[in-house]
Amino acid sequence: MTSTTQQEDRFAAFRHSAFKRYFWARFVTSSAAQIVSVAVGWQLWQETRNALYLGLIGLVQFLPALLLVLVTGLASDRLGRRRVMAAATTLEMFCAAAILMMAVTGNFSPFLVLSALTIFGIARAFYTPASSSLVVNVVPKADFANAIGWVTLTWQLASIVGPAAGGLLFGISGPVAYGTAAVMFAISTALILTIPKPNQDMETDPTSWSMILGGFRYIFKEKVVLGAISLDMFAVLLGGAVALLPIYASDILDVGVIGLGMLRAAPAVGAIVMIGILIRFPVRNHAGTILLLTVAGFGAATAIFGASTAAWLSVFALILVGAFDMVSVYIREILLQLWTPDRVRGRVNAVNSIFLGASNELGEFRAGTMAAVYGAVFTVTAGGVAAVAVAGLWRVLFPKMSKTKKLEAPNLSPN
Repeated sequence: MTSTTQQEDRFAAFRHSAFKRYFWARFVTSSAAQIVSVAVGWQLWQETRNALYLGLIGLVQFLPALLLVLVTGLASDRLGRRRVMAAATTLEMFCAAAILMMAVTGNFSPFLVLSALTIFGIARAFYTPASSSLVVNVVPKADFANAIGWVTLTWQLASIVGPAAGGLLFGISGPVAYGTAAVMFAISTALILTIPKPNQDMETDPTSWSMILGGFRYIFKEKVVLGAISLDMFAVLLGGAVALLPIYASDILDVGVIGLGMLRAAPAVGAIVMIGILIRFPVRNHAGTILLLTVAGFGAATAIFGASTAAWLSVFALILVGAFDMVSVYIREILLQLWTPDRVRGRVNAVNSIFLGASNELGEFRAGTMAAVYGAVFTVTAGGVAAVAVAGLWRVLFPKMSKTKKLEAPNLSPN
């Protein structure tokens, strides 16, 4: 009886058909995006041998989210989150189809591909806030925490399935990879449209600068939150190596496109294993110290990967990268939610999404441009060492964060 109850609780969100469709739509969409990323990165590198283009892949997908930040979140609140999600995945489908046509016709020029990825980035900019917000509307409040856990898992699972599938599919041919991604986006759109229309309070008040800047003001006032967010941003900005994995797979480790899929999936494997450990042994004390140590571990593992010429060691190092990063994400996200007053939580999360985009996509741009000058090995190894240095520096710059023991906020100001 107890065992059955625990099992039901574990899958509580899946008792709701709307959530099941939402869950699979997010998984399919994320997997398709990973397939496109792996295939485009590999083909651009093979055809141009220019690391700068690998960096631009991340940049052109980040800039739309940054430039449209005042529009994307408002669209999901005013037009309906399900509707915005479906429109965004439809646009992603057309982008994948456009890249497919470039590959089929032999017109796979960097300018056209990056143009298509820019539009793809616009679609992702609208998709992200809409999909993140919709989960609240598809499960009752009692099952919300359970749903969030499963939603978090979708990205990690997609980060394993997508790159591996992308490598295998591109091993057959580029058009097969892009065509499969386009079909997956179409399936995702269909799943989203079958979600029953959720109850959503539509935003009717006009957007103001005061409302938008409230999140920035709170973050810069609360040093624990600022320290946690900025620590992750600078560590990943300097230590990110994902953009250069095609170079490692092709020229350094000589493992081919299938090996590239394994390298892309390795951090997600480490992250999923760490999620299981954190569920069993949650962080209850010395949160600030653990955060700094895991960021330092992330940097050290990145440096090991950067210097490695053995495929097994490289995969193992990337697994450690994912595991250490998951601990820092776990601590940062809980601090962000529990230390933030409810009335500014949405705006603070919006600002956090910009920080995350800056660390990931701009990190890819930094890696690509730096590798074009100094080479991939120096770029990744030096970036890992820099991430370790950031952890040490943040211990000095944010002593309150480093001394934080509990994840719960001591007292929240009503302001």
